[in-house]
This record gives sequence, C-alpha cells and structure tokens, in this order.
Amino acid sequence: MDRKPQAPGYVLWVTKTLEEAGYETWAVGGAIRNTLLGIPAGDWDMATRAPPPVVQRLFPRTVPVGIEHGTVGVLTRDGILLEVTTFRRDVVTSGRHAVVEFADTLLEDLARRDFTINAVAWHPTCEEFQDPFGGREDLDARLLRTVGDPGERFSEDYLRVLRALRFSGRFSLRVDDETWRALCDSTDRLGILSPERIREELMKVLAQDARPSGALALYAASGVLGALYPELSLVEGCSRPGRKEELWAHCLFLTNLLPPGRPALRLTALLHGLGIPEGDGVAGEGSDLRGRDRAAALMIRYRFSNARVREVTELIGMGLEPPLYLSDPPGLRRWLHRADPDRLRSFGRIWLGKARLDRVRWGEAPGPVLDLLRRFRGELLGRPPLRVEELALNGRDLIAWGLKPSPRFGKILDHLMDWVLEDPSLNTRDRLMELVELAGFGPEESK
Repeated sequence: MDRKPQAPGYVLWVTKTLEEAGYETWAVGGAIRNTLLGIPAGDWDMATRAPPPVVQRLFPRTVPVGIEHGTVGVLTRDGILLEVTTFRRDVVTSGRHAVVEFADTLLEDLARRDFTINAVAWHPTCEEFQDPFGGREDLDARLLRTVGDPGERFSEDYLRVLRALRFSGRFSLRVDDETWRALCDSTDRLGILSPERIREELMKVLAQDARPSGALALYAASGVLGALYPELSLVEGCSRPGRKEELWAHCLFLTNLLPPGRPALRLTALLHGLGIPEGDGVAGEGSDLRGRDRAAALMIRYRFSNARVREVTELIGMGLEPPLYLSDPPGLRRWLHRADPDRLRSFGRIWLGKARLDRVRWGEAPGPVLDLLRRFRGELLGRPPLRVEELALNGRDLIAWGLKPSPRFGKILDHLMDWVLEDPSLNTRDRLMELVELAGFGPEESK
C-alpha cells in the first residue's frame, strides 16, 4: 500500500514538541486507517511515551479529557483539541473494561488494540510506519482480523464484537474466518455490556456515511440481533404489508436512503416494522401503535434520551406509509394535527425514501408522494391553527364566561379544535364562544 498520511500542521507541532523533549510520539488509530483506505482522516490521535503530567507541562493549553486513562487533550493554536495518550498495556480485563498501566514502548501499545487495521502507527516527522501485525496488508486484502487470538481479544472487551461488525460494514471488509467464528461464539456474552455502549455502537452504524445495511445485515447473520434486539430479529421473515417483499430487507434498504446526518430517521426506518410480527406475521389492526410501544421499550432499555424516544415513536405511531388517501384540505389538516406539523419534514424524507425503493422494486413513480407533500406544504403556507394552543379561545376565556374549571374543558377545546380543523375561519374568540354555547356547554350547564 503506497498511500502515506499527510499530517496537518498541528499534528507536526505536537509531535515535534514531545520528541524534542525526549518522548517518542506516533500518530495512531482511525486517521491512519482512513488515510490508507483513501478516505478523509477524521480526528487524529497521538500515542506517546510521555506521561500525562509531562504533556500538561509541555503545552500551554490542555484539557484532562481522560487523564485517569492517560489521555490529555492538547488545544492547538488552531483551536483543535488533539488527544494525546501515553503508551498503555492492559493489566486486567473483564469483558467490559480494562485496567491499564503505562507502557514503555509503542509495540506494547499497538499489541493491546482490537484489529490489525487499527494497530498501524505513523511517525509524522520521520514519515515511517510501524505495522507489527500486518494491518496494511489486511487493508489491501479488505480483511478484518483481530490482533492476536480472536477469542481472547473479544473476551477482553465484548464491545469489539460490535465494532467488528461496524468496521466490516463501513469499509466493506470480509471478516477473517477465525475472527468470525470467535465473534459468533461471543454473542451470548454481549449482555454484560452497558446499555449506553450498545446504544452508541448502533448509533455509530446509523450515522456513518457508508450504507448502514452492511453492518446491520451482519448483526443478523452473526446472532447479535437476536442477542441484543430480539424484537428486531422477529421482523426477519415477515412480509411488508401490501407487498410481496421481505420486511427486514425493506427496513435495511430504507436506512440506506435516509441521510447519515439524521441518525434518528435511520433508527425510525430500522424499527418501524416492530409492530408487524403478530401471530401469522402479517400486519393487523393496531400494528403502528404496537410498533410505537415496542420501539419505545427497546429505546428505553438502551437508555436513549426522552427527546429521542419521543421523536422516533411519534413517527412510528403515525405509520410510515404515506397517507395518499387524503384528498381534501380538512383531511390534510386533521393528519397534521395528529402528527405534529413540525414532523412533516421527517415524514417527507421517509416517504420519498420508500417511493425510491418502490420505484426500483415495483417500477412505481414517486409522483403521488411528491404531490402529497406539495399539498401539505400548501396547506401549511396558510398557517391554519393545528394545535389546541393555537385556538383563539382558551380555558381562561371559558372561566371568564362563567364556566367552572373542570375536566370538561379539555372536551370543549377538543370539540372546538375539530370544528376549526374543518373550517379555520371559525378561529375567532366570538365565533368559538357561539360554538361552545350551541354545543350545550353554556354557563348554566356548569351549575
């Protein structure tokens, strides 16, 4: 492999500063791997023989980002935070975390890394590699192998199972046979990992530029899906409602068509079939609401934020098939009222993704979806009231009119909302008061 990294100026500055003080320093990790693959380097990381106090003394601005593990963040002149970590070796491993101590040599540091492709070091000033485990050859062969014995390497930290699948999918690498067997044999131990680490690995898969379907298909093939996401493993073998199409494949292909910068949308696409498996595996009544509840349970189990749970489950609960049956403005407004108009952009991306899949699979043109989105946007341009809070009358007005506060207020406002969705011109205080009285909710009714 002839490619050589071109270290940015701030990496050269940090390297020269440490080496002039007598401390061997190398660039390591993802930046070197990515450069060898011909893709943008991303964040640079440094490994050095200098202990953390020395790094802090040599540089004017530092941040103790992980100083207990030997990592100091050096704030460069360009305002970039560069992580500098002292050479380390593992002392005790538990399958979840390692107890480390500082090491004297780069070789010891590289020997503790997970895969050969991540155990390549580059000296920014001497412009030479250290590659004791053949990582560059593996990259040339598009092969993923562990450093050393695969079973031992996975047992040190079972998160490496998930990392292997992510790297294989992202970089289109074939997993070495021995590594694959050890990986599959390790899936029954994944439950010892913290929910947060499992969640972050999944979200890294969904956020990557490469097609997430590659890694997610390996989740299923390796047994990881059944071990960590049994709800999703049930989706395999189900049919997509209304289509002679396998639902799991549809979910995976849809994730590919959604933008990597919106991982929550990709997660929605992945989880949206959870409500289908029920009895014979065909969608029935309430499948969207079942899917919403199952998605919420899965996300809560892996400790997603409340905001992320709400975003994904609100989309799934409305159903992700475009409502092409809507034909009149009141119907459009009622749908927006239920769905939250702020979610229309998200729905639009998903509907267009589904339309692209259907065009490839079934030869259908996306015209009906585009027309639906135009009608929704045209309706929103008129700024119709779509939430109870946007009504021209509220609970204080009802009290001022003589009604006693009661749970009936919610029922009254819901009635008014329904009328206004049918005819937005009714949304004036006087007209709504008339409607309240006509409906039999006048002050005498509250006595």
